[in-house]
Amino acid sequence: MTAETSPVKRGTADKPEKIRCDACPVMCYIAEGRAGACDRYANENGELVRLDPLTILENSDTPVVPFLEREWDGDIVSGDEAFITAVGSGTTYPDYKPAPFIVASKTADADMITVVTEGIFSYCGAKVKIDTDRHLGSECAWVRSEGEIIGHVTTSEYGSQMLSLGGVNHLTGGSKKEGRATCSALLALCNGESVQLSIDNGAELEIAAGQAPIVNGQTEERMRVGCGSATVGMFAAQWQGLVDEVVVVDDHITGVMSEHQAGKVIGWKPTGIKIKGRRSTPGRYFQVAEPGTGWGGTDLTDPLAILDKWKPEAWPGLSILMVSTTGENAAYYELNDDLVPVQKDMPERLRPSVQRIEENCEPSLASVLFMAGAGGSLRSGVTENPVSLTRSVQSRLTRVTCGGAPVMMWPGGGITFMSDVTQMPKNAFGYVPTPALVAPIEFTMSRADYQALGGHMDYVMPLEDALKGVTGRQSDHRLSGRRSESRKKGAPWPVGKEPAK
Repeated sequence: MTAETSPVKRGTADKPEKIRCDACPVMCYIAEGRAGACDRYANENGELVRLDPLTILENSDTPVVPFLEREWDGDIVSGDEAFITAVGSGTTYPDYKPAPFIVASKTADADMITVVTEGIFSYCGAKVKIDTDRHLGSECAWVRSEGEIIGHVTTSEYGSQMLSLGGVNHLTGGSKKEGRATCSALLALCNGESVQLSIDNGAELEIAAGQAPIVNGQTEERMRVGCGSATVGMFAAQWQGLVDEVVVVDDHITGVMSEHQAGKVIGWKPTGIKIKGRRSTPGRYFQVAEPGTGWGGTDLTDPLAILDKWKPEAWPGLSILMVSTTGENAAYYELNDDLVPVQKDMPERLRPSVQRIEENCEPSLASVLFMAGAGGSLRSGVTENPVSLTRSVQSRLTRVTCGGAPVMMWPGGGITFMSDVTQMPKNAFGYVPTPALVAPIEFTMSRADYQALGGHMDYVMPLEDALKGVTGRQSDHRLSGRRSESRKKGAPWPVGKEPAK
């Protein structure tokens, strides 16, 4: 604790002493045996204690006896073996302090420095990808949690609907209730928990990172193999000779086999079919129906609704397969003497092709990317001249990780990044009731580069000391413990060589 945060007596002997925590702007007075408003710091015998354990990654894809539970042999530990994450490390608030851990290690015979801190992010949010062909809501429609607006629907991507949640305007720019609801939803999503959301004039959702999304109470099973046009192209040869016409119903681009270039190339016979909708190019139609949760992401329950009267070249007995982009919906028809489609049982000869569409659809998942900008206050924990860190990150001399997980750095000014929350350790995120998220961030570079950017060299500690639980000299709190996790399967090691760009 700093001088400002030394134990403060409040009241008589009947009331226990309280200490003031300065880990965030709330500045809680915490009584003995109690935690602060964030549930991350507590008063233990008059000492400020960080409740979440410091998390250390081990460089192993397979379960092993945790490094921290093995007998310490006193040997120097390499950065190739262990990595101190920022999960449980503490913050630099009120921003004049060096980061809680500035750790020296040796990796592949190179001297490395990793600066470890938990950032308090008001400028943060989540980009959510929901694999589904169903219409969730109109672009820019509000997304709500607990009745409060926490984000909006953004542009659809191939086979997926996208949400943009959080951000400073929802966290701090609205009512207290809106800020709290936004912070609560972001915290749960980033920690892998299930969250219920509603979209104005759209769907009800239940999502969790890495799990199948639930849309209007129905669990999504697969994302589409492609748009209607792409599906026609991929499976044209497999349908040739088995059926006279194939229509792949899609909210975006409905494909018609006999008109499509794929059909033309392989010699598909014209059928005289007419489609309601806006013709784009031969065999490709836009706006055949309204968006919805029916066939191919349309509002259709009867696919025949997109068919107009047939042209004279059509003939009685003409066979038609109508199918959605996931194979979830499929029906077979034949034209009667009046050239009206009549539904028949699906012929056995066509079942394998419908199953092939399903087989080529990947499982539906909800993906959550944490997105944030690392501001000046966080950077001052690395160096007294924050812009030097920004320049080092932009020039790829410094690698940024989030709980040891790789990040995607946005180009342009600042340090703006995104990271897959499923690649991070358990419960990597916390919050402060300002409201804001608390997220781990680590900066790793060579010792020479750290010294050159004006880093806090007086606070560098060997990796072995950090593993033993020694806190940095700049820490104002005591750690409650440490935990060990293996790195996520397939994830790059945080202090490995940066790939060439």
